[in-house]
Amino acid sequence: MALKFYSLFSRKQRSYKKKYVKMSLILNRSEDSVARSMGEEEDGFEDATAAELTPLSAVADAFEDLSALIEAKDFDYDLDLKMFCDACSLVSILFGCLGMAFKFAELEYVSKVNDLSDASDSFGTLNNVVEFDAQNDTVKAPGSLSRNLRRVRQGLDLIRALFQNFLSSEDLYLKEAASTAYAKTCAPYHTWAVRTAVYAGMYALPTRDQLLLKLNETEESAEREMIRYINALDPVIQYIDKLYTSRNIDLEW
Repeated sequence: MALKFYSLFSRKQRSYKKKYVKMSLILNRSEDSVARSMGEEEDGFEDATAAELTPLSAVADAFEDLSALIEAKDFDYDLDLKMFCDACSLVSILFGCLGMAFKFAELEYVSKVNDLSDASDSFGTLNNVVEFDAQNDTVKAPGSLSRNLRRVRQGLDLIRALFQNFLSSEDLYLKEAASTAYAKTCAPYHTWAVRTAVYAGMYALPTRDQLLLKLNETEESAEREMIRYINALDPVIQYIDKLYTSRNIDLEW
């Protein structure tokens, strides 16, 4: 399949890109600046964005938009790589809120998202990424964009599993929720050394209340936004998996 360049994408896709760029303004705020940003932004637009979005609601909005695009096309849609990466970049702040236990996962996730974003001008869509590697027999090769996409997908799934465990329990501590989420989504693909380091770091996870404070959420608002993300991610995960399975590429790697 010939590569499709980003300049050919629809006006609607470009409008989503602008929206995600605006959302990303909140990503670089420190925990303290999140609380005071509503009165200290440099311009009126950032004031409005800060008033409406928390890190968690920004992520939920982004993935609901991706999900709507995919479902509208019945999964036969060439999803814009840059738009996907813009949405995924918003998730990095969620990893940061979990502390040292998930530092490796955060670094790996951010690196892979950045690599995909850098390639977006050349490849245009997720489908083109996997098609290129499939034709060159490099889908599973270390450093390939298709492999990077798989790792990003696992990172998104890790956050989803953590949210599901968070909502199904009222534990004050996140060790059990995080350990179970990691074991389900990422541990099977990490080396023994990485798994050992992650599990050792689980004791440094924030408490439930500390996590809510970092996310600038209440129990009620966090539940609402987490459910939105969980539901929106399902079609996105299915779409990514289909890019591989439709080419007879297994997913156990």
